[in-house]
Amino acid sequence: MKAIELNNYGGPEQLHLKEVEKPVPGDREVLVAVHAVSVNDWDWGLMKGDFVNRLLNGISKPKRRILGSDIAGRVEAVGKMVTRFKVGDEVYGDLSGTWGGFAEYVCANENALGFKPPGMTFEQAAAIPQAGMLAVQGLIDVGRVKSGDKILINGAGGGVGTFALQILKSYDVSVTVVDTAEKLEMLRALGAVRGIDYRREDFTAGEERYDLILDTKTNRSVFRYLRVLAKGGRYVTVGGSIPRLLQAFVCGPLISLFTSKKVLIVALKANKDLDFMSRLFESGQVVPVIGGPYRLEEVPEAFRIFGRGEHRGKMVIQVRR
Repeated sequence: MKAIELNNYGGPEQLHLKEVEKPVPGDREVLVAVHAVSVNDWDWGLMKGDFVNRLLNGISKPKRRILGSDIAGRVEAVGKMVTRFKVGDEVYGDLSGTWGGFAEYVCANENALGFKPPGMTFEQAAAIPQAGMLAVQGLIDVGRVKSGDKILINGAGGGVGTFALQILKSYDVSVTVVDTAEKLEMLRALGAVRGIDYRREDFTAGEERYDLILDTKTNRSVFRYLRVLAKGGRYVTVGGSIPRLLQAFVCGPLISLFTSKKVLIVALKANKDLDFMSRLFESGQVVPVIGGPYRLEEVPEAFRIFGRGEHRGKMVIQVRR
């Protein structure tokens, strides 16, 4: 089968299209013929080989050569102990921890997948798992969003932000978004009331105060965010700079103890809210914003665009038509 392999840590130039052996499912696994897969921050971190990802995936060379976690496809074979799926089922899910999605076939534990709604394309399905879960868990489970909140989404033009904006349509809230000027019109169309071009304005130096900040970048000191957080407000990060995340992890409990403000980190529960997102899609409330789709051989170029932050919504790779 064809797959994109990571030879060494580095940039997109380390990603190459190769012929590799087709995997065989274990007892509790299904073999999925991949139709679409999307690019995530975790894929980028694994490719670059930052400190945390080297601990997880090999210090000097990557142990897992095929990246890609958010997949959608059709079940081609099932292990002898699989009970949830049968051959022909259309499925999608987040394979974080095992990866292997940038390929024509991948094996997945049956518990890592959900049923793809009939009206959802494979490309739309591949866009949802990780970003959708982070948006739901960041806003609802951790952020405790409520009607009347004034909300800011930092780095709103990617997958998490575009899903978050659509989820927030069912709440009576006011949403400010931060990203590049080129993405602000799209974000307003999704429901943002105000857009800030981060290259021209630092929202942490402004006069506005927010009840909830959903941060997809975490590229500032946590104390900068606290400055524009309202009394009783919640700052929620779903990922970003490792040093800044560590600062939030260490300082968050102390800030919560000695002030009325909360600093919270989303610990992703993979696939937990797939059914919820499927229902939102089927009701028309959420439609994934997709960059591409790109072909499998175009994965390195897709990563270059992703690394420059030029993508809108989710970068999706179409493996099969």
